Amino acid sequence: MDLVALSDVAATLGLGVDAGHHHVAIVGGGGKTTLVHALGRQLGGRRVLTCTTKMGHDQHRGLPLLLDPTDDEVVVASEVGAVMVWHGVEGHKALGVEPEACDRWFELVDHVLIEADGSRRRPFKAPAGYEPVVPSTATLMMSVIGADALGGLISEVCHRPEIVADLTGAGIESRLDPELAATVLLHERGARRELPSGAQLTVVVTKVTDASQAPVEALIGALGAQEPELRTLAIESYLIEAEQGRPR
Repeated sequence: MDLVALSDVAATLGLGVDAGHHHVAIVGGGGKTTLVHALGRQLGGRRVLTCTTKMGHDQHRGLPLLLDPTDDEVVVASEVGAVMVWHGVEGHKALGVEPEACDRWFELVDHVLIEADGSRRRPFKAPAGYEPVVPSTATLMMSVIGADALGGLISEVCHRPEIVADLTGAGIESRLDPELAATVLLHERGARRELPSGAQLTVVVTKVTDASQAPVEALIGALGAQEPELRTLAIESYLIEAEQGRPR
């Protein structure tokens, strides 16, 4: 298993500055916002960062922020680089935009990067029937699991643990081993839910430490055994912490 630095994610995935026109939806648990911002820094041109559900109201991280803008305002603001776009702010939450807006912006800018799911700060999840909210023109869906979920009780490390239990046949007080996690990640009602036609699915394991390398390798092995063509990516933990400026 090769660990990737957070600063190298775009290049590793072939999303370099001169590598096309990308519409990326990030779903699942552990580290979605960090990945959205990392890709926003690594890709060039006109970039829109947004969400289609909710995210923390402070997660613009210093980017120019537009609230419920017109398409023309999005284009003008993105001429100078990356811009964060939300529908609005309610209390401590930023309210997401409609997926159709992301589809329109993808025709007008170089890259659209979306946090398309919520996980209540849990490192792993299975989606309910109405999520994730993925625009139809997304070219890449990244399904995220935090390495710290592996080995933990489903009831403690998973958002919507009852759905994880249903998809795997395990009890919610069972431990999430690599095989159970792989089952959810490959299930049509799991990480594949709402995968747009023609979009690539990549499983991303975040927060990988020396202690978690063995279960992460087992997870990647279980995924590869069932679906050899599935792309996986493992990201070193300390680099995520450095990017965020605080421990995870």
